[in-house]
Parts: sequence; C-alpha cells; structure tokens
Amino acid sequence: MIGKKLAKNLTKFTMPDLSVIILNYNTKDLLRDCLKSVISDKRIEIIVVDNASTDGSAEMVKKEFPQVELIVSKKNLGFAAGNNLGIPQAKGRYVLFLNPDTIVMPNTFKEMIKFMDKHPKVSAATCRIELPSGKLDQACHRGFPTPWNAFCHFFGLEKIFPKSRLFAGYSLSYLPLDKIHEIDSGVGAFLMVRRKAGEEINWWDEDYYWYGEDLDFCYRLKQKGWQIMFVPTVKIIHYKGAASGIKKHSQKISTATKETKLRSAKASTQVMRVFYQKHYQQKYPKIVDWLVMRGIDLIEKARIAKIK
Repeated sequence: MIGKKLAKNLTKFTMPDLSVIILNYNTKDLLRDCLKSVISDKRIEIIVVDNASTDGSAEMVKKEFPQVELIVSKKNLGFAAGNNLGIPQAKGRYVLFLNPDTIVMPNTFKEMIKFMDKHPKVSAATCRIELPSGKLDQACHRGFPTPWNAFCHFFGLEKIFPKSRLFAGYSLSYLPLDKIHEIDSGVGAFLMVRRKAGEEINWWDEDYYWYGEDLDFCYRLKQKGWQIMFVPTVKIIHYKGAASGIKKHSQKISTATKETKLRSAKASTQVMRVFYQKHYQQKYPKIVDWLVMRGIDLIEKARIAKIK
C-alpha cells in the first residue's frame, strides 16, 4: 500500500504540469523569439516538431536551445499530423499546442494550468490571443461554422449586428471578451488540452492538412460532452499567418513563397469542404449542401485571385 502511494507521488512529482508542442515550418526567427518567451519553468516540457523546414530552424534549435526536445520530420506533414508526431513524447498532465509565431506573456502558463486544475469538466482552453495591433485574433473565440453562421459571416450580417446572438454566431462577438466564458472553438495557435480529453478523441484528425483541424478538434470534444473555455485574464501575441503569407497583417514578416501562398489559400477553403462533409452534410437538405459548396468555390476563387 505504501509502495503504491509512493509510486503515485513520485509519478506526480516527475510528471511535468505542461507539455508545450510547437510545430514549426520555416519560421526560424519567430520560433527563436517564441522559445525565449516560454523557457522559464522546469515544470514545463517543450517539444519542437520541425516540419521539414529549409531555413535552418532545426539547426537553430539544436544550437541555441539544447534543453528543448526536437523532433525533425523528413517531410512536411501538415498541422494535424505534425502535432500528432509530438504527442507520444509529451509527458505533461496538459498538452499545449502553440504556434511558433507567438510570444507568450509572463504568468500565462501558470494561470492557465491553475484554471484547468480548478475546472475538471473543461477539455481545452485558450487565453486571449492578440494580433500585434492589439486587436483580438478572432480565431481564438469562435462559434462553429454552421451554414447559417457562415452565411452571416461571409455576407456581412455579422458586422452589421455584432451583438446579435442570431447573426454573430460565427465570431460569438455578442459575448463579453473581458470575462471567462464557454466558446465553441479555440485556435491551434494556443490550445491547452487536458490529456484525458485529447486521448478520448485520439487527438488531431489527419484528414486535415492545414487549417480547420482546430475547429474539428473542438467539435469532437464538444460531442463528447466536454467544455471549451476562453480565458482572457492572460494573453499571448500572435504574428498570424507568417508561415502561410496570406494574412495582410503579417505579410511584411512572412518568408512564404508565392507557391506556398497559393497552397495556403487553397488549403484554407478545402478544409471548409472537409469539415462540412464530416459534420454537417447529413444534417441538411441537398440544396443546402449545393449552396454551401458553391459558396466555398467562390471564396476560394477570390482568395487565389488576391495572390495572382
């Protein structure tokens, strides 16, 4: 009996509170700044998965951050499969998926762990994610993209009625952004996940290559009865879109080639089709399916046209 208690206590003592998985692709300088902002606590394990970068990212991590566990993939596996590659190495009670183009503010990890410890029904949580301008990264505070929510978002009804529960279901902008509350989905740039919950849904769905996988991840957690929370009492800064090069606010710091930008634009709309087919297609009439797919086609053409 004593032996079992001792073993349990030793396991608890040696197990880190948090495993931080950072998936990197050709963002060496941003990754360096990100790692500088997170290497501070011995109870935090940091794992960098390099997705076949060609900019010397892996070499930089080996040289400048020897305490970081580095996993190098020989090919770019995409977001879902890349993060899944790091999970077997993660030993923490919680697993945080963090983008390399982020800066984590002091006490963010500590407060998020404390919050998760106090709320056992919460499967995943995100903090306030700010763009360099100080504005909220809307992706950290989302409703699920039902056909109605998506229609209101892309056709501007949400902007006209931002405080309406009926019209602002895509961004949940009717909810108070200065208070902790439940949301449908966070974003993979900063998503702290309870290990038990992640294992319950078998982590990331590798049918998604780039974009949309965080919506799918949160959707499946919700289907299992878990809560997902927005915790704006702490924050990070997100230089969003640095790897893809298709976000206006990060184009100056992005090293993405035109080929990468085109691939990103196509991927950002292809995931809309995948998500809809997985989770909504059986719930709506065929005419709705047709309208949704034609709408996605138009969005894709518009995004590609901006790059060409």
